[in-house]
Amino acid sequence: MLGGDCIYMMLKERQLGALWGFLIGDAVGVPYEFTSADLLPPMDQLEMTPPTGFVRSYPNIPSGTWSDDGAHVLCLLDSLIERSHLDLDHLATTLLQWYQQGKWAVDQNVFDIGIQTATSLRAFDRGVAADQAGFVRPDGKGNGSLMRVLSLALWHQGSDQSLIEDAHRQSLPTHGHILNQVCCALYALWVRAVLAEGEIEASYHQAVAKLRQYYTHKSEYLKQLEYNVRPDEEPVSDGGGYVVTTLQSVRIAVRQPDFRSVVQKAISLGEDTDTNAAIAGGLFGAKVGMNGLPKGWLEQMRGKELVGGLVKKWLG
Repeated sequence: MLGGDCIYMMLKERQLGALWGFLIGDAVGVPYEFTSADLLPPMDQLEMTPPTGFVRSYPNIPSGTWSDDGAHVLCLLDSLIERSHLDLDHLATTLLQWYQQGKWAVDQNVFDIGIQTATSLRAFDRGVAADQAGFVRPDGKGNGSLMRVLSLALWHQGSDQSLIEDAHRQSLPTHGHILNQVCCALYALWVRAVLAEGEIEASYHQAVAKLRQYYTHKSEYLKQLEYNVRPDEEPVSDGGGYVVTTLQSVRIAVRQPDFRSVVQKAISLGEDTDTNAAIAGGLFGAKVGMNGLPKGWLEQMRGKELVGGLVKKWLG
């Protein structure tokens, strides 16, 4: 039987694996963003530095640099640590500091931002409340809040109900639609289960079951889960940035046997390659921990000093 110290160290290893797995997936995916699947190099050649001759997105961005995905995960984690709870005003302010000043961006360089996120943050800056800013585009259903919710799942120590409710709320400053909230809650529960059990597929079904139970008396949320997410159907994805498509991309990618192939599979779907690879990498990193991440990719990552300082405040 494992002792308490051993269990804590195992959890810490998985938490760090998830955080770095997310950042690595993001950085590997950056050069291929907006490229359709048929124009990508073969899957086994999808590396942090693309093959010679491939016309990369953001040619002036050095390899190993995370994008808005990584910055938002760090913004949320920073806010949670600073406030010791989910404070939407503080979170929205931190995100706005990223947008305007490059906080938690490598080199303070903001080179990628979604339309919904930019519109919502500008609204918050004009004085719209943090819990209303994500409704300025009421039909916005991109993956911009799903891409940061990993930090909540890693940090949260409350009940599953509390995690679900906080996952909903953290979506509001940028992506208020109920569908976005549902997808964030499902992913957060999924990560929590993987951290505890180390299993991917069983944890997914466990998360779906818990969410269904919680939504028993929330008909609109249950409707979004059953009729738009359709969690029991086989996942199909074109790699796009629609929040459900991203969840499907992650479900497809994490069926691969190791971290490298998980990230490469997510990128191979094309289009929103950095976000899909980041979210899949975060989930699979929660399974394999730091020791399961490719050392070569980890060594190429930039911004390690930013992450190191935040992790020290978080985990000691």
